[in-house]
Amino acid sequence: MRWLALLGGVLIQLVIGGVYAWSLFGRALQQPDTMGLGHVAATVPFEAAIGMIFVGTSVGGRLQDRSSPRVVALVGSVLYGLGLMLASLARDGGDLWLLVLGYGIIGGFGLGMAYIVPVALLQKWFPRQRSLVTGIAVGGFGFGATLTTPVAQWLLSLDPGAPAAAFLPLGAGYLVLGVIGSLLMFPPPAAEADRTVAATGDLTVREALRTPHWYLLTGVLVVAVAAGISLISMMAGAAVDVAGFDVAAAATIVGVLALFNGAGRIAWAAVAQKVGAVPVLIVILALEGLALIALPHATGLGFVALAAVVYLCYGGAFGTLPAASGAAFGLTHAGAIYGLMLVGWSLAGVLGPVAAAGLVGDGANYVLAFTVMGLVAVVGIVLPLVLRRLPRTPKSAHKGLERDADALLAQ
Repeated sequence: MRWLALLGGVLIQLVIGGVYAWSLFGRALQQPDTMGLGHVAATVPFEAAIGMIFVGTSVGGRLQDRSSPRVVALVGSVLYGLGLMLASLARDGGDLWLLVLGYGIIGGFGLGMAYIVPVALLQKWFPRQRSLVTGIAVGGFGFGATLTTPVAQWLLSLDPGAPAAAFLPLGAGYLVLGVIGSLLMFPPPAAEADRTVAATGDLTVREALRTPHWYLLTGVLVVAVAAGISLISMMAGAAVDVAGFDVAAAATIVGVLALFNGAGRIAWAAVAQKVGAVPVLIVILALEGLALIALPHATGLGFVALAAVVYLCYGGAFGTLPAASGAAFGLTHAGAIYGLMLVGWSLAGVLGPVAAAGLVGDGANYVLAFTVMGLVAVVGIVLPLVLRRLPRTPKSAHKGLERDADALLAQ
């Protein structure tokens, strides 16, 4: 049963990971013969979606800890699909509100509900491999844009004058696949849960929020996401304006780079399983920041290589942090605790693209934008360094899991 749950979790993540293909739609929506949106306005639906993720994960995390993860995943997947289908009705600049409501608010809320279920549930199915298994699950989120990109590009080509129309078939397909994945979200049997979750020793949500560990881990997420998403949100445009690729090649690059987003979630999670989460987070922030600083000075394949490093590190933060949270606070309330931690994703997802787009401006000043965001990541290294010096959280971990927790956090 646990392998079916893993399969369902990956399928859900593949579906909702299509949100990272937004830069294709954002560029299409800016064209004068379509909706003619400005550079900043074209990022608003994406920002709204990322901003709503926290609301969805916090609600979904609490509900799945108290009731059925399958039902939470179903509701989230349906809302995500329906939100995109509503967004497909937008036709001109005056319909921006439809994109914000459908793609952003409804779709983002559903995305958050669906996202948190496999992240929390699979740690209970695979307690001794929780870092790797959550990396595999959220790796699907990174790969989602790779699968969505060619489909989205084809749909956009069918009706170039109405790019939002592509959301109708995409939303319908997402809804079907998301429902299938949600039906595989089986909770562990009671006996298995008793062996893997220390119900009396794990921290509650309130207790977790009283520790510095929660805030430092959330801070790492804010920094890693803000830096990486500043590139992801404008990747298609940067590939044209900075690297010199044409529009078709830029679309291909967006899809290829999504592979690195997914691969980073799995690869860094596997490394964290061996050497610990904190050293991995330090390296992730350093590499991400340095690559961003160098990015606007590169062209051609050099640009793609540096962008790939950013995507690897961005994905790596998502692959490493769920298990680090589980190790610090326990698995009993993993959904609610990590769901609240994802406020960092939403906060950075709103501020990162806005800040980057504002720094780029009408003069396409990518040097300023990526240098600032890169420095944010480099300075952010102080957060995991402080975390490394803190004692473990006061939870009395289940004896069978103590060594795993130590390996993830104490090194």
